[in-house]
Amino acid sequence: MNKLKILLEILIVSTRLGFTSFGGPVAHLGYFHTEYVRRRKWLDEKSYADLVALCQFLPGPASSQVGIGIGVMRAGVIGGIVSFLGFTLPSVIALIIFALLLNSFGFTDAGWIHGLKIVAVVVVAHAILGMAKNLTPDVKRKTIALFAIVVTLLWQTAFTQVGVILLAGFVGFLLYKHQTVEDSSDEVKFPLSHRFAVVCLTLFFGLLIALPIMREATNLNWVALFDSFYRAGSLVFGGGHVVLPLLEREFVPAGWLTEEQFLAGYGAAQAVPGPLFTFAAYIGAVINGWQGGLLATVAIFLPAFLLILGTLPFWNSLRRNRNVKGALMGVNAAVVGILIAALYHPIWTSSILSAVDFAFAAILFSMLVFWKLPPWVIVLTGALGGFLLSLL
Repeated sequence: MNKLKILLEILIVSTRLGFTSFGGPVAHLGYFHTEYVRRRKWLDEKSYADLVALCQFLPGPASSQVGIGIGVMRAGVIGGIVSFLGFTLPSVIALIIFALLLNSFGFTDAGWIHGLKIVAVVVVAHAILGMAKNLTPDVKRKTIALFAIVVTLLWQTAFTQVGVILLAGFVGFLLYKHQTVEDSSDEVKFPLSHRFAVVCLTLFFGLLIALPIMREATNLNWVALFDSFYRAGSLVFGGGHVVLPLLEREFVPAGWLTEEQFLAGYGAAQAVPGPLFTFAAYIGAVINGWQGGLLATVAIFLPAFLLILGTLPFWNSLRRNRNVKGALMGVNAAVVGILIAALYHPIWTSSILSAVDFAFAAILFSMLVFWKLPPWVIVLTGALGGFLLSLL
């Protein structure tokens, strides 16, 4: 009964966060710190900082992985699942409903949809500014980011981002392998065995290899969908905004959905709280109804689950490895470059079509960055402004 009470408490707290956590991954981590560390004291400052560091190191949605990790520390694997469901389902349901309405009424050419596309420009530009400041502070990492921009724009294939990330990790290892690593005698305790962790990691890599083979062998749409979303969730470093170019190149050129549908959904995703990875639920629902939305959600978040459960028991030794940290510094710099490339294409090229569009984007950017208005206000203003502009 005590365990059930703990799980219920995790569900209530995480669901409340799922309904109220606007602002992206960094803001989510702030909400988590306030709720879990300061208010409820489920873990201390050091343990929280270590958990955040681990999730920043792993590919996938960092804020969701932190929430899963806290649930695991509180009540084991089931606690992690409950924490994930509470934080994620509100935005999943909202975006699936939006996709179904989009399909039913076919208003992708409406003015307010164009307004949402301009919102996408503003949100990604804001994300780039924050990430570039933290992840490319020196000339070496700025150069890695520049390399990522050039390669990503000139060779637009499904494997370009993966190759850029791997090469950047190797360069980062070479450049920063002699950096000093802060040590700590305190270790974070996780209620998971090493054997269970190895099983999770084996399953993660096994699916990454097996799904493309199954896709070619079966030629089934749902296998192809699962493979695309699973691969996107497995290879994205840097949080939800970075998944944009991967998903765009997986689904738009292949004809699964139009660029207008894609960017409209991305704009709408800014209006809902919770992790931006739930944008996958929108894409899945546009392609194959609510069933596709649920399938996409499971597929894109499954790698995050397997990775966090597979690495938690090993984190105490991993976080002290200077080679790993050096590679990660290179990867994070490349992520900034990939984001800048995505800001230009497809976002800018399909959204800023006139001087009026640019002026409106400047107003929305000022509202978000300088006036510090909530993201949902930016989204509503973008939709309304797009509608009014279409009447001119």
